[in-house]
Amino acid sequence: MITVSELKSAILNRCERYNNDFPIAKREVIELPTLKAINHTLAHDMTSSLDLPRQNLSAMDGFALGFGSDLDKNTTFDIIGESCAGTPFGGEILKNQAVRIFTGAVVPSTCDTVVMQENTDFETLKNQIDKSKTYQITLTKPASLGSNIRRQGEEITTSETFLKAGKRLNPADLSLLANLGVATVNVVKPLTVGILATGDELVQVGEPLTHLAQIYNSNTPTLKTLLMSLPIEIHDYGIIPDDLEKTTQAVKRAIDECDVIISSAGVSVGDYDFLTQVVDSLGKINHYKVLMKPGKPFVFGEFDTDNKQILYFGLPGNPLSTIVGCLQFVRPAIWRLTGCAINDLPKTLKLSAICQKNIVKKGNRQEFQRAYFEQLDNGEFIVTPFSGQDSHRVKQLTKANCLLVLPAECTGVNIGDKVSIEPFLWNFG
Repeated sequence: MITVSELKSAILNRCERYNNDFPIAKREVIELPTLKAINHTLAHDMTSSLDLPRQNLSAMDGFALGFGSDLDKNTTFDIIGESCAGTPFGGEILKNQAVRIFTGAVVPSTCDTVVMQENTDFETLKNQIDKSKTYQITLTKPASLGSNIRRQGEEITTSETFLKAGKRLNPADLSLLANLGVATVNVVKPLTVGILATGDELVQVGEPLTHLAQIYNSNTPTLKTLLMSLPIEIHDYGIIPDDLEKTTQAVKRAIDECDVIISSAGVSVGDYDFLTQVVDSLGKINHYKVLMKPGKPFVFGEFDTDNKQILYFGLPGNPLSTIVGCLQFVRPAIWRLTGCAINDLPKTLKLSAICQKNIVKKGNRQEFQRAYFEQLDNGEFIVTPFSGQDSHRVKQLTKANCLLVLPAECTGVNIGDKVSIEPFLWNFG
């Protein structure tokens, strides 16, 4: 069996070959409203149609001083007007004249310096001032020529490329696009991901259970939730009965319609586990079984047609196995297949924590245990694994906030030992 790290490497290497065969330049592009493009992959370089800032702006509340003014302490200025955000001052400002100015307001073209309000005697005079008339202020500290001005184009200049193709658009990117007035963007068309659940015992959520052998199909909703932030379109192929012909037809349909296929259950060695057989007959299995607990019967395969390649991920049926397999292998692979630049791929957060419970580990598989961690006042993290780590247990998942990772070579952990944890990001804001 392949190790977890070997399987991750093999999957991502296959994704790289996919991206080389289907670079962004060859992919279908769609136009989206900017605010709906979050997490999508930018299809083209973005160049600016304007400077940012568009004009010289004040970085402070204070006074904009006319060209050539004296900047020494105790210099007095005639204040002849105001420049507010959205309402600039339109007149000429002479030497030793100034206008009151507010943060973000346009600096008049005949001014070269902004002095902070706190560096004048304005605070002591403001209750006596009639702002409808010219009044005077005096510098209480020397001013620096050119200070407190955000220069036109100091961030971005017209025609400058400010985002590159392959960028995964995050909230900061959308803020920048909005600042530049970009209402729509061209992004790589989302991948189509097919999800199949197999098993005669499964019933769709919302339908009645009619006998004791039936259980609800929780894996499809779980997978949809785990993948909902990715730029993909999900095709739900429902529940496939334990029948070779029906399984074959469902997989063939998914091959025609999808870029990625994910299944849950049906990949073990039981008499009614047909998916492995179907994948092997219609495509090829690259890897079967991984040295991991839970989730050993994981299948990574692919299908090739005349015009596309489809990657296949076969997850075990137990809920925890589905979650661990998706987090460790499926999500990173799909992110890579979106064409997103490597340095923009979402990272798995890993922390070091002090274990609060003895753990006995048997075998040579890497283990992922449900656990709860917290941070102490001194900044250190502590973690407590739950008792009973069977992969069919689902209630513990709602109490856990991380996976405690035990390397394959680990034989156990004592209280006080440092261990590696991977937090569930859905528990953090």
